[in-house]
Amino acid sequence: MKTRLITILTALVFVFTTDVYAAENDQDYEHGEENSSHIDGDMAQQVGIVTATANAQELHQTITVYGSLVAAPEQLSHVRARFEGLVKSVQVTLGDRVKTGDVLAEIESNESLKTYQIRSPISGRIVQRHANTGESTQDQILFSIANFDTVWAELRVYPAQQSSVSEGQSVHILAANGGVESTVNHIVPSMESPYQLARVKLDNSQQTLSPGLMVEARVEVGRVPVSLAVVKDAVQTLGGRQGVFVKHGDEYTFTPLVLGQRDDHFYEVVDGLKSGDEYVSENSYLIKADIEKSEAEHEH
Repeated sequence: MKTRLITILTALVFVFTTDVYAAENDQDYEHGEENSSHIDGDMAQQVGIVTATANAQELHQTITVYGSLVAAPEQLSHVRARFEGLVKSVQVTLGDRVKTGDVLAEIESNESLKTYQIRSPISGRIVQRHANTGESTQDQILFSIANFDTVWAELRVYPAQQSSVSEGQSVHILAANGGVESTVNHIVPSMESPYQLARVKLDNSQQTLSPGLMVEARVEVGRVPVSLAVVKDAVQTLGGRQGVFVKHGDEYTFTPLVLGQRDDHFYEVVDGLKSGDEYVSENSYLIKADIEKSEAEHEH
């Protein structure tokens, strides 16, 4: 909601500013009859209008699969006492980070009455603690340690998709807090389900991903070179046609396009542009809104 409000306010500031500017200097801001706007460089920069050059691109063909994040078995360790005895001291608490070999607790053996140390078998974080000074160890788990510096996405690949997915393919994981790029590490047949699991290793050094999180993933299954393409965010619909705003100096003119193939980021341009044309790649909706506002005012 906050992001949407900021976007609306930005658009309003743009329209208000351009109206004032046009009133002060008609030569610096004009609307032509061919869906165009005249915007000087300072104002374009102020409202965040960004341009790019139309050129050749390689489209990435993908299929969409779904799954969840899990921790690998080797990243979770449950620590018990080697010999039953009395807990003499505990060196860590819930949430502490430990390294391999760090002392977790000291135990006095019931048989030898000697004190020995329990050390961490892996590096990670203490996620469970069931040991306090003066207690008997019995045969219970004293500490559970988890390492979430890497997590795994387990993606469900159903029979219709299985011929398209293989180990080594690029994957873009979409989670609630953003996207992560990786590759398919393993294809694991399922013994009880009608799908295979594509396992993808993800760097989680920033601790932004959590096991159990549901994710969507785009698996790259092919690449198609095209001679001309524009970014998807640049394409607007004006007068019932799709196109982009082409920049000539301070003039931004809506140019209808014939579009072809597409991927997550680009549209192929079949007709309407030539290589090297400069077009608005970000915030083109501001120019569209301004043109539509001007047309509405002229109708009254």
